[in-house]
Amino acid sequence: MGVSLNPSTILSGQGIDVSSVVQQILSSQSGQLTVWENQSTTLATQNGVLDGIENDLTNLQTAVAALADPTGALAAQAVTSSNAAVVTATAQSNAVAGTHQIVVNNLATTGTLYTDPVSDPNVSFLASGQTSGDVQLQVGGTSGTTYDIPITQGTNDTLNTLASYINSQSSANNWGVTASVVSDASGSRLALESQNTGSAGALALGNNSNTSLTFDTPQGGTNASLDIDGVPFSSTSNTVSGAIQGVTLNLLSATPDTAVQLTVAPDTDQISSAVNNFVSAYNTVVSDINAQYAVDPTGATPAPPLESDTSLRSLQSSILADASYAITGNSGLVNLASLGINMNNDGSLTVGSNASGQTFAQVVGSNPSAVQNFFQNSTNTGFANIFNTDLTNLTDPTTGPLNAEVTENTATEQGLSTSIANFQTQLSNQQTALTSQYDSVNASLQAYPLLLQEVTETLGTLNSGTSSTGQLISSEPTLTSGL
Repeated sequence: MGVSLNPSTILSGQGIDVSSVVQQILSSQSGQLTVWENQSTTLATQNGVLDGIENDLTNLQTAVAALADPTGALAAQAVTSSNAAVVTATAQSNAVAGTHQIVVNNLATTGTLYTDPVSDPNVSFLASGQTSGDVQLQVGGTSGTTYDIPITQGTNDTLNTLASYINSQSSANNWGVTASVVSDASGSRLALESQNTGSAGALALGNNSNTSLTFDTPQGGTNASLDIDGVPFSSTSNTVSGAIQGVTLNLLSATPDTAVQLTVAPDTDQISSAVNNFVSAYNTVVSDINAQYAVDPTGATPAPPLESDTSLRSLQSSILADASYAITGNSGLVNLASLGINMNNDGSLTVGSNASGQTFAQVVGSNPSAVQNFFQNSTNTGFANIFNTDLTNLTDPTTGPLNAEVTENTATEQGLSTSIANFQTQLSNQQTALTSQYDSVNASLQAYPLLLQEVTETLGTLNSGTSSTGQLISSEPTLTSGL
């Protein structure tokens, strides 16, 4: 690209536009800079898309790993109760499917101990003429632990101060007792209540000397009593574990004459939710990939940034192959389609019906163990086992194809950034040098009219002393003799 100057202005004294001339010279050399900048922009765009797909691929790996987890959703068990007001239950993955008859005879209760009412909770309850006393509280019944409570006048000899003292001691020494003062029309009473149910929380009164307090008979502190399939059980808590393998019972009320039926079975809701999560995550990745191949045939819109990306092609082939994986036997549940999960023309999946017209929910309900065995098994050759292994490799931070490409693109971007910075420094230095050079030229051009005038005037002076024939005429006077 040449430098454009206007000859008519150069010799008129206006000189040249130095900035424009320098920019024209530099622009003719900065084509490579534009190429590098465009390459850097393209790489940044590609990395943004790759990061988005990688994130969705990681979500898919999480969803597939859940299907491969032997203690996860596919192994989840649920418990239903014929009377949820009496007993409910939760089940772990090791629970055995079946039904159980539960009879709750009585619930586990906390131990309580009250005093007879006194008229004023702020008046000393020490016996007349006494300045100290003693109360002993047994937690865990008569065979439990005895806690001595010394009473001192002016310190803890009223109901209110004694309640505060007991609470502080219980908190500091783990007595497992809460004290309070309750009032009604008959007066105020000291109320002690254990923090634990069952026999461990039973309360009893030991020594009570030099006080006017009268304690009523302790209440509660009994174990829960229940029958499971005719076998009697006792529990210090209304939450009962270990009586049925993998099942935790929650006792809510006692109905000693009525049996409640508990049914332990695979949790079809959790299974369906986990499979739907997988399908959703899988379809997101397929949609990501398909978007990079959605080329406008008219050319009106630019091609997607990863249209010709080989790593993306490889990823597409891998997940499509995994989604088509099949096993043998397994009561005919050998692939996704047999479960009612069908592949569409674009590679996405839809949860619907299998060839027999059964929905996925019906398949799970009729043969949950075969569904689990399709996705996972002890030899790690189930659908989810294989898919999870592949996705673990595909999402590896170092060797995963998309992550490796992002790393490579980033390194190239950094190299381009360095080249761009160095080239810009070079252009800046050249701009400084050219500006200085053309400033000098411009100064000469701006002085040209004055120089031309001086030359013209000098030539005019010389012309006035020359004859028309070109002979030099002396200007000195001629001397003439008068002789």
